[in-house]
Amino acid sequence: MGWVFAKRSSWLWRWLPLLLTMGVIFFASHQPATDLPDFGLWDMAFKKTGHFLGYAGLALLALRAVLDWPRPYLTAFIIVFLFSVSDEFHQTFIPGRNGTPVDVAIDMSGSLTCLWLLHWQRQKQSSKPQSSVGME
Repeated sequence: MGWVFAKRSSWLWRWLPLLLTMGVIFFASHQPATDLPDFGLWDMAFKKTGHFLGYAGLALLALRAVLDWPRPYLTAFIIVFLFSVSDEFHQTFIPGRNGTPVDVAIDMSGSLTCLWLLHWQRQKQSSKPQSSVGME
């Protein structure tokens, strides 16, 4: 997890993965319903799990992009929330698709879970006593 919390000076290095992932999500949600795969009985579970995991990953990349900003966890959450709402709105214009508040809630559940786990991990690592290398 060190790569998430490592400081980076390059704008491109911090933001490009987030922007590319947003582009992939936008492209996927631009597909008409008739072009989407159907997973039978598991269709809803598979697609909603995809929302949860996709937006968890988006939150990870958003946090990585804004880690050196004030209140990075809140900023990452807001970025992901605004993207989720805009993506659901975008889907209302696609044949056979609809944007729903339920999908935004699932997206944000994935985002919050990821951000909470990362914050918890970071707190856990910072509370560990430092080893005394070289001291005997």
